[in-house]
Amino acid sequence: MTAVASAGIRFHPGSLLVPAEAVHTTPLGYDRDDIPIGAPLPLAACTELVQRLSGCGEVVVAFEGKLGDTLLALSGVRAVLDWLRLRSVRVAVRAVGPYAGLIARTGLIPQPQANPPSGWRAVIGDRTGIEAQGSTAAVSLVLDPAAPPCWSTDGRAHPDLPARHYLAMERRLGIRLPATAAFAPTLAIGPNNLVEELRSVGWLGDLNIAAITATSWPERKDYTAQRYITLAENIAEAQQTQARLLLIGGNPGGGLRITAEAPRRHVQVLRLDGMPADDLADLFPHCHLIVGNDTGLTHLAAMARGREYSGPPVIGLYARHSHSKWRTGLPHHHAVATDLSNRMHQGDLCPVRDAIAPDTDVHMDVFPATALAQVGLELLDGVRP
Repeated sequence: MTAVASAGIRFHPGSLLVPAEAVHTTPLGYDRDDIPIGAPLPLAACTELVQRLSGCGEVVVAFEGKLGDTLLALSGVRAVLDWLRLRSVRVAVRAVGPYAGLIARTGLIPQPQANPPSGWRAVIGDRTGIEAQGSTAAVSLVLDPAAPPCWSTDGRAHPDLPARHYLAMERRLGIRLPATAAFAPTLAIGPNNLVEELRSVGWLGDLNIAAITATSWPERKDYTAQRYITLAENIAEAQQTQARLLLIGGNPGGGLRITAEAPRRHVQVLRLDGMPADDLADLFPHCHLIVGNDTGLTHLAAMARGREYSGPPVIGLYARHSHSKWRTGLPHHHAVATDLSNRMHQGDLCPVRDAIAPDTDVHMDVFPATALAQVGLELLDGVRP
């Protein structure tokens, strides 16, 4: 961990391994490195769950809640499908709901089979998505972000939500599954007309920075457009170039809205409000640096990767919640966090769930734009991991 600026603000690299003794964890109950893939665990499997999944012919992936919770829970879907493959259980898999297109990008959904297997139906997703599917499934698996603890095994903590979901499912299913950290699936990108249009008019240039202003909690998590502009100006001035800053906003209710601001000395600003998540998944890998608050679009930016796993470093800003839990666990997904966020990380706590009032009223202005610019420069230059 490296200090960023004023006391209490620190950079936490995505590649950092967290020792088990450094944070509050729940022992997984076995050393994963010592167990071959497909071998039984030294823990009893959930018999009812195993029996019902073994008889399934179809798995429906159904999420309708928050984008961020959905993306970080897809590792739980991955665990179930990994188990079915290891057990040679043939199933048809389909995704439903508003995130079906994004889920299809993960590669978790196989091509439809000519002769779909017969059997029960299993539904896996969030509570809202599962309830929308009715009560006809043989088994329904709710992936609740509040449920899985921070696991530890082999002397290492696994604090990120994708690891929590995957390992929780592995324990319940009773055999060593194949995935290792990072457990989050990535989202493949493809050709996109809107992205090509932005490129053709010069918005994807030599130094392209995306900043995420969209948030469901603006009074707590909005870093503000002006601070992002200051950050971009500092980076561009240090690199003696002109930066193009894409400000990614939420949906204002009128669909997609693209607005160019008057050029500044070092930065040209383009506001993209209401851009669909599928389009953003294709856009983000064309950027050089992405900065965002702790929100679903920042997680999306980290999981969207180009060919050969290429893509930019992503910096998440964490003022109140754990910087480790609410990340993808991918090595290029970094955090800049306050002391309060680090205490939530160390104790596996949540200021909302556990009703923990901060010592002081922490807002996003605690992150100096000049200091964040320095972090961004070091990531762009390869100085930081």
